[in-house]
Amino acid sequence: MPKITIYRQADCNYCDAAKYLLEGKGAEPEELDVTQNPDLRAEMVERTGGADTLPQIFIGERHIGGCDELIALDREGKLEPLLGE
Repeated sequence: MPKITIYRQADCNYCDAAKYLLEGKGAEPEELDVTQNPDLRAEMVERTGGADTLPQIFIGERHIGGCDELIALDREGKLEPLLGE
């Protein structure tokens, strides 16, 4: 399974939902909390090409987007193949 990274902030329901969806698929995402870390937030914005909403999810080096995009991939049956790469 590729490395999965979630940029998140404290008390974020969308961040929690993304994490639980991925864990339900057997993934163990790395969570990077940007709440009090402006350098980490800047890294996130750079990696995403400008996205500054949370969460921001990466599977390997592929930018998935936020929670809504992750859920859409799952509904379309496209998430599990990405997790199996």
